[in-house]
Amino acid sequence: MTTPSEGVGFRSKRGPVLIALMLSSGLVAIDATIVATAVPSIVHDIGGFSSFPWLFSAYLLAQAVSVPVYAKLSDMAGRKPIILTGIGLFLLGSILCGLAWSMPTLIAFRVVQGLGAGAVLPVAITIAGDIYSLAERAKVQGYLASVWAASSVVGPTLGGVFSSLGIWRGIFFVNIPLCCVAAWMLLQRFHETIERIKHRVDYLGSALLTVCLTLVILGALEGGQAWAWDSPTSIAVFAIGSVLLGVFVLVERRAAEPVLPPWVVSRRLLITTALISFGAGAIVLGLTSYVPTFLQGALSVSPVLAGLSLAALTIGWPISASQSGRFYLRIGFRATAIIGITVTVLGSAALAVTAYTPNVVLVAASCFVAGLGLGLLATPSLIAAQSSVDWNERGVVTGTNLFARSIGSSLGVAVYGAVANAIYAGSPGGGKDPQAIVSASAAIFFAVLVSAALTVAAVLAMPSTALEAAASQGMAPGSQLQKARPPEDGP
Repeated sequence: MTTPSEGVGFRSKRGPVLIALMLSSGLVAIDATIVATAVPSIVHDIGGFSSFPWLFSAYLLAQAVSVPVYAKLSDMAGRKPIILTGIGLFLLGSILCGLAWSMPTLIAFRVVQGLGAGAVLPVAITIAGDIYSLAERAKVQGYLASVWAASSVVGPTLGGVFSSLGIWRGIFFVNIPLCCVAAWMLLQRFHETIERIKHRVDYLGSALLTVCLTLVILGALEGGQAWAWDSPTSIAVFAIGSVLLGVFVLVERRAAEPVLPPWVVSRRLLITTALISFGAGAIVLGLTSYVPTFLQGALSVSPVLAGLSLAALTIGWPISASQSGRFYLRIGFRATAIIGITVTVLGSAALAVTAYTPNVVLVAASCFVAGLGLGLLATPSLIAAQSSVDWNERGVVTGTNLFARSIGSSLGVAVYGAVANAIYAGSPGGGKDPQAIVSASAAIFFAVLVSAALTVAAVLAMPSTALEAAASQGMAPGSQLQKARPPEDGP
């Protein structure tokens, strides 16, 4: 197991590991933004315009469905081999994508990248939960969240540069040095001692979970796009996925070491924090997907300015995430999450109310407020879930939390896309009519507000923990840490 040491930051004993975790997370974060900018160049070079949305769908699908499996394996075999496997797959996928000769091969290689990302992100966050104490984790999450803020600017910029130079393959080759440095630093500086015991891998459960989740997420991503929601294909995809999900539940009840243990869905704290993560995923996806389109379509602003307005969201998040520890150590996780969701609702409401009078400054300010709220919502709820279990359960808990966020994002795409398409269909100019874009964006921002309002219920249902009890009794923040935190050395 890993043992925490003093200090947080790049110069501390754990600084090299923190840098490696940030580099690893950066691989996933940059990839989420860099590819979109280069799509026109990719299509011009290798064709396949009608299929290019699968560059994103295939990647997100592979990433989402593999998270629960990797999370369980990290609890069985240790974090280090799993995150190195993920980095290796991401490196392989990046090289293959850079060498792709057609759109179908590029999509297939994006799947390999997605499988790597499915291991990197949850295990990186789990390692942070292993080597840092409860008092330190918020600040560390701020470091990790700052990677996404930087990537929201760096990703589109790099993509634009490579595209303008006619070397779009560089957006994938740039991952090679990042992967190598991250892997080398983890090999050299991250050490863990694992108690070697014989495990029984739940192959059947893993296969069933992967297939059923693939079908359900695929149905959500492609419904209303590749096929109509009420088409035989859509019905069949959801029906088969639901049946396999039922079979999976039955199999897990008899498995010796289930890939998704029943206790994950039986503990109130884990269920409510997963629902909070689900809501955060839906909120973030709605803003990141439609704010740039809204500004470009309604005000004809440049893509760079639209991107910077959205970047206010990813700047606000790490700022509040890094400071959330000051809140939850004094008032508890639940109270901090309540403050976070309240601020998120205010930011979402501001966007919805001002949508028919578009203004770049107002949009950026609203996104910044929403980001501040999400940092106080997502970070404390994740840390609360991690802190409620021992080392050998932390991977599954972290993976479940992040998987819930992926599902929220996927379903958010489906709902927001259906809303936008319905409004565009009723406009003579379709998606090119500025007024239709304003109307569609206003409806989507209202849907984001509804998502935030629904998340309030999950936050209010979140149970109190030992930390809340200590805070309510007026104990000093440092006095309840040992009581509230599971042993860092694991079982």
